[in-house]
Amino acid sequence: MRKITLGKSGLNVSRIAFGLWHIGGGWGSTNEKSAVASVRRAADGGVTFFDTARAHGFGASERLLAEALRGRPREEFVIATKGGLRESGSGVAHDASPESIREGVDESLRALGSAYIDLYQIHWPDPNTPFEETAGALARLVAAGKIRHVGVSNFDTCQLEALSAILPVETLQLPYHLFRREIESDLLPYARAHDIGVLAYGPLAHGLVGGHVRPNTRLGPGAWRAANGVFVFPGQVVERGLWVVNELQRFARRELGLTLGQLAIAWTLANPAVQVAIVGTRSPQHVDEALAAAEADLGEGAMRRIDEIMRQATTIAGPEAIRGSAA
Repeated sequence: MRKITLGKSGLNVSRIAFGLWHIGGGWGSTNEKSAVASVRRAADGGVTFFDTARAHGFGASERLLAEALRGRPREEFVIATKGGLRESGSGVAHDASPESIREGVDESLRALGSAYIDLYQIHWPDPNTPFEETAGALARLVAAGKIRHVGVSNFDTCQLEALSAILPVETLQLPYHLFRREIESDLLPYARAHDIGVLAYGPLAHGLVGGHVRPNTRLGPGAWRAANGVFVFPGQVVERGLWVVNELQRFARRELGLTLGQLAIAWTLANPAVQVAIVGTRSPQHVDEALAAAEADLGEGAMRRIDEIMRQATTIAGPEAIRGSAA
């Protein structure tokens, strides 16, 4: 598994991070035995970087990660988690107040069974808490040794710049995939210019390039991708997207010898501003396929052909379009 230094953090990590969002229940019910087996398969395959969050089941995915890695040397892995969201009724609320951050870190440490968190990320911007207060709490936690590095997730350029002016932000986690590229215009150039390590989540377009979506795809209750029982992407977008997906699949298979999923992940990692692609699966059988994408090099010709195909695509929304999401 190829490794890379994650921005100015100095963390040496695998280019594929195993993400545990789906394991926390955001994608519907979870088979814990299969989830644990998937994490272990990823670790056996060379993944050293695991990304989760307190809000992913409010401790569920963190506990599963701890169980999966139990018995392995802690120093072999970089564990990232997130805070700044709390349970509120049937959903979540943004809360990056010092009290919430302190309590969240302690809860995450207990769930993870670890004395420290390698990378702690503010999950979403909190419009009700000044950045100075959040930054102060994070700095004190670094000084106490409970967290070692600080990052953010789902911040825009202005928010990233404002927090960075108070406390150095070392990493940035964002949605980025073939069907969603708006961060190429501002966030990615900013991160690259300031040596901020970028973690891209959703490289498989939240299932659209996973081979399991059809125009009439319906999801079970409890999954964030479901809206009134129908796939969150509007039907017309899905139909056009699936035409593009079929073209990409033919190109990947015939010209590159890759699966569509491998092409999508490799394309994400081909951007020089992206250090890591976060990939998660609840199926141990699919882990090896995803990990192989880190070894795929797409040449200039392949990137041009992919761009040609993608000109027919429509941008699709991500998890922030879903109220109460904890992506």
